[in-house]
Amino acid sequence: MSDAVATDGPPPPDSTGARVSDRFQRTRIPVLPTVLFADPNEDYRAMARDALLEGRNATDMRTVADGAELVAYFERAGAKKGAVTPAPSLIVVDATLGLDAVRQLKSDVRTRRIPLVVLGADDDPNTVTAAYDAGANTYIVKPVTFLALVRLMKVFTAYWLETAELPTDQEAA
Repeated sequence: MSDAVATDGPPPPDSTGARVSDRFQRTRIPVLPTVLFADPNEDYRAMARDALLEGRNATDMRTVADGAELVAYFERAGAKKGAVTPAPSLIVVDATLGLDAVRQLKSDVRTRRIPLVVLGADDDPNTVTAAYDAGANTYIVKPVTFLALVRLMKVFTAYWLETAELPTDQEAA
């Protein structure tokens, strides 16, 4: 008798076939990287979501409107029972939200290694310095057109999510 195992149909007679867990492992969908985008302007958050989709199909984007929501996201505050709030692979914060949330995230052992991009209104050296002093990994002047935002999303998601070598979750603890 053969020890062959059916993988695409019912098992042969007198065989147990592939275990359910084996089939599950082969069909599991990989987890998408999550970008957490914090901006006070609802229209800009929507434009950023569209720009991310335009430039990169396989990314999940979550948005928050202010620094308190940004910090609360990590505490899962206000999440309904069973709500999914995945840990982000990249955080993007508008500088007008203030840099206190950036400082708080970068001082927390659970979030300090997540790359954090600050989008600012200008390239004033004091603003740039303040963002880096707060813990930003990158400071970029905020694009105002959709095409510029698409280009930016492609660049920083390609760098932070595909190119840069980042520590694993186990190393961050």
